Amino acid sequence: MKILVLGASQGTGALVVKAALDRGHQVTAFARSPQKLKLEHANLTRLVGDFHDADSVRDAVAGHDAVVVTVSVSKLGDFKKQPNYFSLGTGHVIEAMKAHGVRKLVVLSALGTGETRSLLPLPLRWLVVDFFLKAPFADHERQEKLVFASGLDFVIARPSGLTNRAAKGKYLTTIENKWVPTQIARADVADFLVKACEQTTWDGHAVQLGG
Repeated sequence: MKILVLGASQGTGALVVKAALDRGHQVTAFARSPQKLKLEHANLTRLVGDFHDADSVRDAVAGHDAVVVTVSVSKLGDFKKQPNYFSLGTGHVIEAMKAHGVRKLVVLSALGTGETRSLLPLPLRWLVVDFFLKAPFADHERQEKLVFASGLDFVIARPSGLTNRAAKGKYLTTIENKWVPTQIARADVADFLVKACEQTTWDGHAVQLGG
């Protein structure tokens, strides 16, 4: 497959690029600074682009079989300047995919969004979702609504707390609104995001992840 990864220069996005390359895919790493990606591979293309620029996104999407959105902010203050940070760019992605006839969209969200808010312990819900990370979670809500309404073959991933530990290679996935382990390695999330591109198992669903 030809997979476009947006937000590919670091964090979970960089791990998605590596996982996809390891599985034999051709990968385009889209980011403002793709040179930060510490990978070299014959099937890797780096592409400088702006997630919030419709033309930039439209040009990037062309010719791909699947698009993975892993874009995040470098600091929470970015949401003061751009409160629709996730949803604005994701809207551009959806429109670009429709324009180019690309069907598979995989989006990284977070546990605590939508109906999974009820899965978080009350103190964590108040401190994280309603206070410290109120702006990102509010925009994940807007982002997910756009994806659900897109008509694309989408998968929304909602991982629990992300860690930088080594991948376990085994983690829990569920489309039901029920408990999952409270942490999961970014590398395991990356593994899931690539599998979501390859398979139809989770199409049309938000998937809770923990492990």
